[in-house]
Amino acid sequence: MSEWRIPSLRARTGNASGDDAPSADVAPHIWRSRISWRITLTVFAVILLVQGAALYYSKQNFEMTQLAQLRAVARTAIIQHLAKITPAKLQKDDTPLSLADANRIMSTSPVRGLAIYGLDDNQIISFGEETTLPPQGLATYWTSDKDRYEVVYTPSDLDSPFNVVAAIDSSGIPQAVTQYVEKCILVFFLMAGLVTSILMLALGQWLLEPVLTLRKNLLNAAENPKEPEILGAGKEGRDEVGVTLRIANSLIRKNAWNIKQMERQTEERIHRLAYFDTLTGLPNRTLFMEKLEETIKRKVKGENRRLSVFFIDIDHFRDLNNTMGHEIGDRFLEAVGRRLLGAAPADAVVARINADLFAVMTLLDYADHDGSATLERLLGALSAPVNILQEEFKVRVSVGACTSPYDGHDARTLMKNADIALSRAKEDGNDTVRYYSDDLDLAVSRRFRLLGDLREALQGDQLQLYFQPQFDLATGAIVGSEALLRWHCPDNSPEGSHLVPLEEFVQVAEQTGLIIPLGEWVLRHACKAGREWQDKGGAALSVAVNITSMQFHHGDIVDTVARILKETGFDARLLELEITESVFMEDMPTSIETLRQLHELGVRLAVDDFGTGYSSLAALRSFPVDRLKIDPSFVRNALINEEDAAIVKTIITLGHSLGVKVMAEGVETAYHLAFLKDVGCDEAQGFQYSRPLPSDKFREYAAAYGRGLLRNSLHIVGGKAS
Repeated sequence: MSEWRIPSLRARTGNASGDDAPSADVAPHIWRSRISWRITLTVFAVILLVQGAALYYSKQNFEMTQLAQLRAVARTAIIQHLAKITPAKLQKDDTPLSLADANRIMSTSPVRGLAIYGLDDNQIISFGEETTLPPQGLATYWTSDKDRYEVVYTPSDLDSPFNVVAAIDSSGIPQAVTQYVEKCILVFFLMAGLVTSILMLALGQWLLEPVLTLRKNLLNAAENPKEPEILGAGKEGRDEVGVTLRIANSLIRKNAWNIKQMERQTEERIHRLAYFDTLTGLPNRTLFMEKLEETIKRKVKGENRRLSVFFIDIDHFRDLNNTMGHEIGDRFLEAVGRRLLGAAPADAVVARINADLFAVMTLLDYADHDGSATLERLLGALSAPVNILQEEFKVRVSVGACTSPYDGHDARTLMKNADIALSRAKEDGNDTVRYYSDDLDLAVSRRFRLLGDLREALQGDQLQLYFQPQFDLATGAIVGSEALLRWHCPDNSPEGSHLVPLEEFVQVAEQTGLIIPLGEWVLRHACKAGREWQDKGGAALSVAVNITSMQFHHGDIVDTVARILKETGFDARLLELEITESVFMEDMPTSIETLRQLHELGVRLAVDDFGTGYSSLAALRSFPVDRLKIDPSFVRNALINEEDAAIVKTIITLGHSLGVKVMAEGVETAYHLAFLKDVGCDEAQGFQYSRPLPSDKFREYAAAYGRGLLRNSLHIVGGKAS
């Protein structure tokens, strides 16, 4: 048999060398194992069974031998005393055996009785016990009680012309057989035990010990897969069992090594997921804060150094992601991360904080005392367009910066202040750098207070809707209104409250997500007001409500509108939702589907502030809109700026080509009104007609206007207002 060789897998399991520890305690346990006793009892029983079968036949042979010995002894005794005469010479009173000889035969041998027959089968004489066998027929007969054995001796057996039937005492044979069987059984048990012991010693060394060792090793591996105690057999075998044991031990070591490798890789992966950004490979917010805290402690406080933290946010990244897809967005972020990492100083830390926000921490020196030089390098690295799939994308960023120790002595404070500076940069129009100052912090604090007050306003009765009327320029009739939100925030002034500018609290609401419940409040109260006007006998006037981007894309606007219409009982055909064109362009497929669902509810749709954004004619044709609203800035400047006047005329022409009405906002003078009528505008609203009015005042205004009481205040002569 060729030798099998198994490569040694010297993992750090068991002992330090990787070799099997000797199994000193395995051999004694061979006799405690179930399989050992099963094999032992099976072998022992098989040996006894074979020996029992052999004993059955040897017992019969022993009996036959004993009977043969009785026959021989009796024959010898008879031959010695039987007369050597022929039957022809035998006289009438003569016998072949005298009584005295017969008695000697029966006293000196096991013979109990004799019957002598002539060749004619006639009995000549008999002695002792009576025999039953005839001279012809059966040669032997053994009684059922084994006490007497009769034998027929023929002339050839006795070398005499007589047939002799002898009754022989066989009572000692059963006892002899019993003793023989007992002796055989004892010998058999000794032989079976000896053979079994020898066999078990051989099996124990060659089979059972390796198997039990393997079992012990597998149990150790199950209990402690990473550090199993691996035992070796007492004597290494080169047979199949020994090879199997070595293979199994090698696999156990390999499994332990694999588990350790997997745990190490898992720990590394968990560490990477916990501390690194999966997309760019840069440190994440957690690791950045740890590094920042460590640097502040070791360098800023320990060595009196200064450091800067820059928050770099990509402007309009969401638009890029929505229009070009997430794959382009991901590649764009990867490119920005690589450029920042390449431009940052060697000891700087560049991290990705969240979706499109990066952070850079760098130590400052005397040549760059405020970090401006480093920031210039970073912005310079981002100045070139990013090429992705043969497309060029410009990088525009807003930056918030702060410095330690001036702006904070711990990581959390610096992160907060950099974020405050970034927020101011975003508020100031993007593509801007702002450094932290205490004034910014005060502004943030005011914003938080404003947010808290706004939440209270939603719960209380501080919010109020005003309505500005809208008119048909051709007929002069009032056709509807636009709902405008007002917030009178309580204070300690003599008036008891002050009016918070709309753009101020709407911006805070949009930044915090509060715009969704706020917009739902406006929509619900506008529908309630429209329904109330009708219930009080007023005309069925439409109500226009502005919808923000966050409401449209994240506020489940279709379900919200349907629910409010059902709650208030307001006619969906009288509700107009005003949405800016920039909202449509964020995600055109989704926007078209949302507008379609709103239109199916019966709601009218208007494009608000049209002309300030960008939308192609093809895009507009895809949107199911009912009205274009010209931005007020174009209307106000149309009389003094030819370009604005041309824009107004173009929007009116575009709207009519699309089959929708055009409304002008910001109509403040009769001259604006005359101009709009001249260029064919359909509808208008503005201070020329009325300022926004509370709900009850608007209802009174609409009723009075409908009766013609207010129309005389507007005089149009020859197309000119006077």
